[in-house]
Amino acid sequence: MSINYVITYDLSSAGVLEQLLAYTDAYMKHIVIDARIRPASTGRPVDRLLDRLQKLDHKNRYTVILKSDDAWQPSANNFMAVHTRVPIFSFNILNQLHYSWHIRSLKPDLVYFTLTPQQPLLYRGPFITLTHDLGMLTYARPGRLPGWLHAIRMWGYRLLLWDAHKRARQIVTPTQFVADDVNKFHLVTNRKTTVIWQACDTPDSSHVAAPKRRPKEFIMYVGSSFPHKNLDNLISAYHLLRQQHPKLTLVLVGKKEKYKQALEQWAHEHDLQDGVLFLDFIPDAEVAWYYQNARAYVFASLSEGFGLPGLEAMAHGCPVVSSNASCLPEVHGDAAHEFDPTDIHDMAAKIDEVISDDVLRNTLIQKGHKNTRRFSWDTFARKHIELFNDTLK
Repeated sequence: MSINYVITYDLSSAGVLEQLLAYTDAYMKHIVIDARIRPASTGRPVDRLLDRLQKLDHKNRYTVILKSDDAWQPSANNFMAVHTRVPIFSFNILNQLHYSWHIRSLKPDLVYFTLTPQQPLLYRGPFITLTHDLGMLTYARPGRLPGWLHAIRMWGYRLLLWDAHKRARQIVTPTQFVADDVNKFHLVTNRKTTVIWQACDTPDSSHVAAPKRRPKEFIMYVGSSFPHKNLDNLISAYHLLRQQHPKLTLVLVGKKEKYKQALEQWAHEHDLQDGVLFLDFIPDAEVAWYYQNARAYVFASLSEGFGLPGLEAMAHGCPVVSSNASCLPEVHGDAAHEFDPTDIHDMAAKIDEVISDDVLRNTLIQKGHKNTRRFSWDTFARKHIELFNDTLK
């Protein structure tokens, strides 16, 4: 005769419930995500990752490190947010010590640094790092710093970059182009580089608002004005284009920081400001209107790690005319009309072909919609979960 035993717990007892929760936590791996870049434009993939992880991963426990002024809050019980005042890329020895201590105090099984090289030199636990690209090595400018101080800063950046790539258990890159770039630059990264494509958000037709300034016929660009974005060549190509399209406007959307202000000054000094609409940061609903009404989105960049705006334009039904540099052919596939970004005549000619030929324009729109289906934020998150779990084995 067999006897079956049934053990019951009175969960109304706080002590028993706490013991069960503690038992569960003890068997959940603890992953810390450095998400200090979340509010920035380059932090959109991090923001989307946090959103999807909370829906897809209930087996691991997460602590998310945020900037002191970031109001992000978790919605899942296995997530917790903490804040730090330590800035990104700080070479200050006190910041390095403090941030290393802060991470160790969280007792992580694994840390994910979402912008290489965020990791403090003195932190010696297992970590994964996300390298968006190596553009800083080529295109970083001194800004207001004297040349000698900029050189020291870049030496420190290269040291942190090398240290991150050498010690990371895995290195995530957004494209194969960046992975190849990293593997050529630091040979120690071979065999531990994983490509995880990013994605774009699905347009919401109810989330579109007409801006105050609405040119009738225009081409556009959305993003920063850093030198590698090649906007001076775009403006020059636009003025060649106006010879055939005198009513065409060039709309440049992006925060008016020092690079945008310098670009406006450059355009004024070269008498190229006519017809160029320099817009500051505007709401996403207004950006959507520009995407949906532009004759074309022009991506003139010399270097990108992924290039989200091109995909966003495609998702909104805007044909893309793009540079053939770096990762852009990989991301755009056959859905963009390409040009040489160093040749303003080629750039102007390719833009002209798209805005003048409705058959070509409609073909690009259709191919763009198809191309965006290759990318998914859910897939982006699932591949991260797989990588976390494989690294934790």
